[in-house]
Amino acid sequence: MDMKKLYLVLTAVFFLSLGARAQLVITGEIRPRAEFRNGFKRLHASDSHPAFFIEQRSRLYVDFTRERITMRISVQDVRLWGENNQIFKSDNAFFGVHEAWGQYHFNEKFKLRVGRQELDYDNARILGDLSWAQQSRTHDALKITYEAGKFKWHLGAAYNQEDVLSKPEPARLSDTFYSGVSNYKTMQYTWLNRSGEKVAWSLMFLNNGLQAADSSVHFSQTLGGNAETKVKGITCTAEAWYQLGKDGQGADLSAYLLSLNIGFKAGGIPVILGADHLSGTEASSTKNTSFDPLYGTHHKFYGFMDYFYVGNPHGNVGLTDLYVRSKFKLGEKSALNIHLHEFFSGARIVTEQAEKMSKNLGTEIDLVYAVTIAPDVSLNLGYSQLFASSSMEQIKGGEKSEVQNWAWAMLTIKPKIFEK
Repeated sequence: MDMKKLYLVLTAVFFLSLGARAQLVITGEIRPRAEFRNGFKRLHASDSHPAFFIEQRSRLYVDFTRERITMRISVQDVRLWGENNQIFKSDNAFFGVHEAWGQYHFNEKFKLRVGRQELDYDNARILGDLSWAQQSRTHDALKITYEAGKFKWHLGAAYNQEDVLSKPEPARLSDTFYSGVSNYKTMQYTWLNRSGEKVAWSLMFLNNGLQAADSSVHFSQTLGGNAETKVKGITCTAEAWYQLGKDGQGADLSAYLLSLNIGFKAGGIPVILGADHLSGTEASSTKNTSFDPLYGTHHKFYGFMDYFYVGNPHGNVGLTDLYVRSKFKLGEKSALNIHLHEFFSGARIVTEQAEKMSKNLGTEIDLVYAVTIAPDVSLNLGYSQLFASSSMEQIKGGEKSEVQNWAWAMLTIKPKIFEK
């Protein structure tokens, strides 16, 4: 969508909002993030040099509500500072529609939403909006929701097809082969949730269809959920997920994820102790037993340096993550978050010479300082350090003896521009 089309859309929405009982809210967002990468996602080697860059997300959100209709259109521009000349006619940056959905309210409880939308459920383990990434994640989907009191039920479905020679209309007159796009061919899910003061739980079933080179579609099923209970100031959260069916290559799939964490306060300081285990595949196995957390916000869970699952394979060996998280309030508007991870592989790591290695992958420390500078303005500063093992070097490459760290600074300016 170019700027002329965006202007026409905003103008149309504005005049629609002039009707009775209509509401229009326009929100802007400018979010530059500077990053120093010296071992981010993969181990730094002695013959490589650190990376430094500034990436910016610029968004405009338009939310419209009238009687039984709700609509959101958000557009975004994601670019590295300096990737284009100051004077240019072509743009290498990404500009496009992030969200474009409409929702019809049959009544207060029952709603239908269609279009490009974020899907973010529970702790974002399986379906998450990936807000940390400047581009984030959206789905072209249909969603039906029923929400009554403490109970919620959602049903969603999507069917994807590539755009081929579609000028001036979809030119595809036969076949539905889907290639060249890193995405599912089709996906359906259902989600049940019940909240409560002492106990809350969620259940999800997701059917994921990936198209193979021979046009066949391989389906996997992911089912599970989480439960949370609070007793005398202690919060306990447990998750269990199981995957079955076929992976993208058609191999049999049988994998699982287990998670448990306990939250409490020690001297007034919140502390979370937890463990995540994602099954991996042994070198001698003919079945895929590596759990795939699919479309979740992986950056949130397995260390901020993104060595695992963030579009970043690690040999299908799975993961066991033992962690401690804490948050120190430094003032009314600032806090320091500290995370400590100890990583282990979920399956045995074997070298090309068939030597078995230790499952220990290393230790990561994540520090994030967050401060609210003013209304609608916030600043986050982060630093992470990884102490890798020989096993990490085996599956990720690089050199564990080198310093592995990552630092970043992100400023977010997100004011409400217009409200009627």
